[in-house]
Amino acid sequence: MKSANFSNKYKKYYEAINYLETLGNINGGYRKANIKTHPNPKMFLDRMNDLLNKIGNPEIGFKYIHITGTAGKGSVSSLVHEKLSKTQKSIGIFTSPFVVSTIEKIQVNSKYIDPIVFAELVGTIKPHVDQMILESKYGSPSYFEMIFAIALLYFKKEKCEYVILEVGLGGQYDATNIIKKPIITAITNISLDHTNILGNKLEDIAIDKAGIIKNGSIFFTSEENKKILKIFRDRCTLIGANYNKLNVDKLDYNLRNQLLADSICKSIGVDEVILNAKSILSLPARFEIIKKKPFIIIDGAHNPSKIGSTVFNLSKLKYKDLVLVIAISSDKDWKSMLKIIIPIAKKVYITRFSSAGRQAANPKLLFNYTKKYLRRGSSVYFYSDPIKAYECAIKELTTEDTLLVTGSFYLAGEIRSIYCPEEKILENRNSSIKN
Repeated sequence: MKSANFSNKYKKYYEAINYLETLGNINGGYRKANIKTHPNPKMFLDRMNDLLNKIGNPEIGFKYIHITGTAGKGSVSSLVHEKLSKTQKSIGIFTSPFVVSTIEKIQVNSKYIDPIVFAELVGTIKPHVDQMILESKYGSPSYFEMIFAIALLYFKKEKCEYVILEVGLGGQYDATNIIKKPIITAITNISLDHTNILGNKLEDIAIDKAGIIKNGSIFFTSEENKKILKIFRDRCTLIGANYNKLNVDKLDYNLRNQLLADSICKSIGVDEVILNAKSILSLPARFEIIKKKPFIIIDGAHNPSKIGSTVFNLSKLKYKDLVLVIAISSDKDWKSMLKIIIPIAKKVYITRFSSAGRQAANPKLLFNYTKKYLRRGSSVYFYSDPIKAYECAIKELTTEDTLLVTGSFYLAGEIRSIYCPEEKILENRNSSIKN
């Protein structure tokens, strides 16, 4: 429960968030559907450009590092941000999604945007949104487009030299792709995700993500599929970009991300001392160990590729039994996710997330499919209340076990807020649980 003083202090911020989150209820505000069948997907870029033109084109003047991929793009973006922030330059980063608080999406030198400044920037943009609602043939900007515009205004205010952009969804028609001259473009890897929007073939997804590659940029990838690499290489040749395929043979998920981040930093002249310094990066809900003995891990893995990475990370820990709390969005490949994670769990707690406007996978289907993949002697339970599911799972732990919360950033956010509520994040402008 928020105190009266706290609620009053951040009243303008919460009003701004409510405004942004409810923009989608305006009839005629076009939202992303299947890119392959959309009659005019370029409209999303046109709308973003229209908004930026109205607010003074804050996107101009930065050195951009643009990163996409199915898995690892958030980790790579944050690793690059961590290293560049040590160069004493002003470094901005825009990431997606957030875990507990919206301000997590916008940082300068490892500090989140001030929530009061956030609210002020929303106020600056509102009149232009009103105009777009009345006059634009594409309707109002989306929530994501608005947050991106706020980030650019903030980076301009903070006089950032470099800006790291993590693509929200796909690449070619993502709002972040309005930038004209990134110095670095990067794609971590390609696997199936957001198939309802990007298509259900790897090649289709690769072509869409390759849309971020621009003329004159230095391009890096840690992808290994030869057919996908040809798509990237051909795009670089066509567009005039410098193609670099990293040798990631026999490297695990974490080392691949580290190599890609280091390669990006090295290409723009980051000092070897900084490159070789041990990373202290700990991202919220990215295989985040919030407690030891027993291990309690919060993880936002929400597709088969990311669940595979989670299972790999678990394999490096020593524990007796895995207790799993899991909820998945309805538009994800939940069957494949369950097939990967369930066989290694001793006890499984199926639940849902309670985020309004987000569709969770049918808990009954999750429950029944989980039974198919349970190993002998394991058990599955269901609670519609995610907090109750988590509390029951904790009661089953011994000091030798591991409790993993995974399957969705929405679920991860709900559980993480127990340890680091939004009030704490807004006050400290970081998400450290140790504060």
